[in-house]
Amino acid sequence: MAVSRAFFGASPSSRASAPAGRSGSTISGAAQRESAALIAVAHGSRDPRSAATVAEVVGAVSAARPDLEVRTAFLDLTAPSVEQVVDAVAADGHTHAVVTPLLLGSAFHARVDLPGLLAAARARRPGLRLTQADVLGADAALIGALRDRVFAAAGGRTSADRRVGVAVAAVGSSSAAANARTADVATRLAARTGWRTEICFATTEPSVTEAISRLQARGADHVLVAPWFLAPGLLTDRLAHAAPQAIHADVLGAHPALTEVILDRYHAAVEETRALSA
Repeated sequence: MAVSRAFFGASPSSRASAPAGRSGSTISGAAQRESAALIAVAHGSRDPRSAATVAEVVGAVSAARPDLEVRTAFLDLTAPSVEQVVDAVAADGHTHAVVTPLLLGSAFHARVDLPGLLAAARARRPGLRLTQADVLGADAALIGALRDRVFAAAGGRTSADRRVGVAVAAVGSSSAAANARTADVATRLAARTGWRTEICFATTEPSVTEAISRLQARGADHVLVAPWFLAPGLLTDRLAHAAPQAIHADVLGAHPALTEVILDRYHAAVEETRALSA
């Protein structure tokens, strides 16, 4: 995997204009110099594959928008931390940064942990305006990316093959409501593929083996596991170990749709900030 300069906190050089994701807008001249920095915040992991994938993801964002200052930070287990990156951005003279969580769900990290870190950073760096963007969530573009990963792993099977089943595997939460929202990803994937789907979780029930059993009971004789994860790590390994007989699709990774969604979240946060300041 390519390693992004943004992962190491290097500053991308300014250029005349560049695409801005699905919004289609461009920025040039003085507006470029006034752009808010983008701090992409990932969960963090002891598994080096996770950090390498995040570096590739953020590198794609930086390549798509070379006019923006793009940095990477992690909530836990991996350096640099959110605090370190915020301090570095402030030291470089930026007055506004949009903190964009690379998270698929709005759980504790997005609702409590990151806001707390940013509140402390605002007190420490009063000259730097910090705006928290929305999580990536189950964006339609990411459902499309999941579909692409599933079809790539399916060995040429098409939607016409009704004997295929897909176990959509997510992290899992202690919140039943959060798990129910995640289960909608499987329903939406079924609409995109024409295949039977079941939801399962790496940290709670139903397990991947339960989901595979349910798919087989529904008539599937060819089962794929579709990880609803941005990057590989200990949990995706746990899924593979629990269901070695199934074909496991790739994680979302540096899919072009992920670049689009990250930039969409960034631009929405910038526009909201402008509206509040008007």
